[in-house]
Amino acid sequence: MAVHEAERHAMTRALELAARGPRGANPQVGAVILSPEGEILAEGWHHGAGTPHAEVDALSKLHGDAAGGATAVVTLEPCNHTGRTGPCAVALIDAGISRVIYALDDPGAASGGGAERLRGAGVEVEAGEQADDARSLISDWLTAQRLGRPHVTVKWAQSLDGRAAAADGSSQWITGPDARADVHRRRAGADAIIVGTGTVLADDPALTARDGDALYEHQPIPVVIGARETPADAALRRHPNESVFYATRDLHSVIADLHDRGIQTAFVEGGPTLASAFIAAGLADRVLAYVAPVLLGGDRLALTDIGVPSIDAARRLTVEQWVPLGADMLAIARFQEDNEQEDNEQEDNEQEDNEGVR
Repeated sequence: MAVHEAERHAMTRALELAARGPRGANPQVGAVILSPEGEILAEGWHHGAGTPHAEVDALSKLHGDAAGGATAVVTLEPCNHTGRTGPCAVALIDAGISRVIYALDDPGAASGGGAERLRGAGVEVEAGEQADDARSLISDWLTAQRLGRPHVTVKWAQSLDGRAAAADGSSQWITGPDARADVHRRRAGADAIIVGTGTVLADDPALTARDGDALYEHQPIPVVIGARETPADAALRRHPNESVFYATRDLHSVIADLHDRGIQTAFVEGGPTLASAFIAAGLADRVLAYVAPVLLGGDRLALTDIGVPSIDAARRLTVEQWVPLGADMLAIARFQEDNEQEDNEQEDNEQEDNEGVR
């Protein structure tokens, strides 16, 4: 059965409601309950971990059997598992909902399957309505679900000859104002910004996302990794968000804890040592390399040991975009998957063979 015009409008409204919910361990989800005549009976959205899911939030605003024969329009497939709350699929069935329209399938192994459960109970189900818009809304959450951890971007600035600082350690500023403004815009799009204690002690960064002298509305949570104590008067202590400290070098445990805290995207901006450690640990998904047309020489490299003993073990990347920023250039690159790297190596070998034939 096709989706009706009133149901399409309801999905648009459900997406608006979903955006009101917080980013975190759970996805942002919105729900609208429609009468058989297409009138809105109730609305709801997920207010955060431990609170009722969007469908239950909407149903809670109805009394008696008001939901009997109604249609539920939801941005994500109703869940099919019991966590802090019960299965939304069961709640809809128990309420007497006769039709469910949702945008995206739930990717969770435990939480998915709600549509099948609904159909098994005789509920009519339509999937895929405005799926692209729903996917765009929770794309970071979907990525974190697929990875089983936050998506990690590693950023650094370097000279044309690959140095992060001059011989005396000074590094402000390798890049120009356009590049630095771009960094702040990208910080504002992350859930967390990660540095090491070495950067905190050497540079005393504020770790805020700034638009000129003003702060962006969204500020990443400062995360500091390392055993050394952060001074009580450090600039990050005045950050709008409370900092999180990890006195460990175990990056996997750090990332796992950030995932548990609901962090979906992390921005690593902690200097060559920390950047190299994330790459060596296989925890980097994307690189932002800001390259300035200056030469510094010396041994202050932008990256140190990343676990590459030979050219055969090189970490291959795909540059997705080159962005000019004033006199500087930004390379946005993602790490290739193992199978993608193997395909590229095979293409190189085939090219060499063809050249030998000629």
